[in-house]
Amino acid sequence: MFIESVVIHNNNFPKRDLYPFNLRVFWETDRLDFTANVIFFVGENGTGKSTLLEAIARNYGLTVWGGEKTHIIHHNPYETRLHNFVSLKTIQPRGIIPKGFLFRSENFFNYAANLDDMTTTDPDILKYYGGLSLHQQSHGQAFLSFFENRCRIKGLYLLDEPEAALSPPNQLAFLKILQMITEKGKGQFIISTHSPIILSFPDAQILSFDCIPIKEIAYEATHSYRFYKSFMDDRAPYLQEFKAAGECNNKED
Repeated sequence: MFIESVVIHNNNFPKRDLYPFNLRVFWETDRLDFTANVIFFVGENGTGKSTLLEAIARNYGLTVWGGEKTHIIHHNPYETRLHNFVSLKTIQPRGIIPKGFLFRSENFFNYAANLDDMTTTDPDILKYYGGLSLHQQSHGQAFLSFFENRCRIKGLYLLDEPEAALSPPNQLAFLKILQMITEKGKGQFIISTHSPIILSFPDAQILSFDCIPIKEIAYEATHSYRFYKSFMDDRAPYLQEFKAAGECNNKED
């Protein structure tokens, strides 16, 4: 493990009316203790999962792909400042340069393009990615090739919804890669995900942002698991809602 705990200094928040300091989950969560090498953040969109991932990455000194989010209209100067109010208890000798990164699937295309540019001066760099340009592989295979080869380096890896480019079979392949890396003690992963397949990783710690304060829950208690299971067990009620909505729209016409 690289990180044992995260402390959120919510008493020092500069604002409570601007994101992310307006999220109640951060007001009422003082500390998160990590107990595994694979930790999942779960919860609805907008509950702060990605924001805390980025805060951990910045506080730990990791590369954040894509840089800071900025908006010309309604610019929020506090949007990426949560890391200033977070402290980490780490297991790492002083003076060691941290290895790892924060990965967002939407930035992967740009990363692959930059990698191709680097091969013009350093062709051997592709050996760390399976020997092929990531653009010469399918989207899912490129993701898997990246994870399998890049994450061999011992480090802390924060992944924001990696399932976005992975089919269900490739999500299982991703779990095999995750197991291989963690069994060798080479990585700690903190992953934000909605995928019940990825969430099934054995002995992972699951932290729910739908709970206030954030708390650990069982796999079967996650919304993703319960929703998918309910749909697969009996999809008719869900599809009936669409039919009813269509009938209402036709009446309005």
